[in-house]
Amino acid sequence: MKNYFSISQTAEIAGVTTETLRHYDRIGLVKPCKTDEWTNYRYYSQKEIVRLNTIKALRCMDLTLSEIKEILAYDDFNKIIETLKQAEKSADEKIAELNYAKTKIQRARSFYEGKLNGKNPNEKTFIKRNPQRVILLSDKMETPTLDNLWNYHRHFYGQIPEKLKNKFSFEDLAGIYEQNGQARLFAVCTRFANINGIKILPQGNYLCADCTEDNRNQIIKELFETAKNEYNAAPEFTVQLIVLSGILQWNYQLQVLVSQ
Repeated sequence: MKNYFSISQTAEIAGVTTETLRHYDRIGLVKPCKTDEWTNYRYYSQKEIVRLNTIKALRCMDLTLSEIKEILAYDDFNKIIETLKQAEKSADEKIAELNYAKTKIQRARSFYEGKLNGKNPNEKTFIKRNPQRVILLSDKMETPTLDNLWNYHRHFYGQIPEKLKNKFSFEDLAGIYEQNGQARLFAVCTRFANINGIKILPQGNYLCADCTEDNRNQIIKELFETAKNEYNAAPEFTVQLIVLSGILQWNYQLQVLVSQ
């Protein structure tokens, strides 16, 4: 029996449970190549183990068992290849979402580590020299929420015409652009095309301050007063960059242009 493996040996080699193997047998997905007529013990060969490893890979791509069974039953190689291409695309999207979530978690961890080490946010104003930036304003969202902040890239890609989507990419950075009393959530573009909502933020010296949601309006007012009194500037807009300060929390870095 050295060319065959018992159900427990097969489960260990394939990294599944024996109950999973029994279930696969019941639904006809992976059947043992040999069953002892006296003991009813199931035995598997290398062929079934390869099939089990293929199923594990396809399961990671969010395919159902019925979909996997259908794929493995195809006789048309072109159809198999096309199906696997779609599964690979789905896997890439899942990896991108996980990496995106990971950056959010890392930022939240850094915030809590800073709190643990006794670091406090900068409460004073400071000047920051920013290059020209291109942002895409949301067509409907004015302020961040838990839902739109964690999925804002999806929202912005959703408002881009289909034929132009491949011309756009975004930094992992969002904020609020406010001018003349009108506020819109924005994403920072690294690649873009000319569509509605695109706005150019000029390069220059920006007066900045950190704030929370609670004191944001007050700090904005103070920034405008400082810009007027100390820099003889009358800013026309505010850039309010969102800074994640916890898993369910965020603060802002406020910026107003005082000179170019």
